[in-house]
Amino acid sequence: MADQVLNMLQTLLVLMLMALAIASIGIALLYRRIRRIQLPPNADFFTTLRHLPLMFVVLLDLLDFGLDILAAPVSWLLLDRLGLRALRNKAAVEALIPFTQSLPTFTAAWFAARVLGLGTPPGGYRPTRKPPVVIIDQ
Repeated sequence: MADQVLNMLQTLLVLMLMALAIASIGIALLYRRIRRIQLPPNADFFTTLRHLPLMFVVLLDLLDFGLDILAAPVSWLLLDRLGLRALRNKAAVEALIPFTQSLPTFTAAWFAARVLGLGTPPGGYRPTRKPPVVIIDQ
């Protein structure tokens, strides 16, 4: 029984180290691209997510998994440096809640923002569900 627990902990540690390495390399590669994103003033959580590429939020979730509870200060500092202040509090709270590190919360929120139309999309255009009115000159 003790060997199984030890093997499980070793496997978890290896997965966490791999996630941390992938997240670090990926965020380093995306750093310039994310810094160039022009967010609207006072952008909220979902508006900020709508402006970010999916790969970045997946990497944030991997960083959270790889660092476990230590992800709170690291993600706070990273998101502050990238100008993504609307995401800082959610990242810190999610990192401090035990057993949520394995859940891809930022990725789920990214999909929810797009599927449910939450936040303002890039360009400021908010699509409506009404069909366009067509005027035909005779």
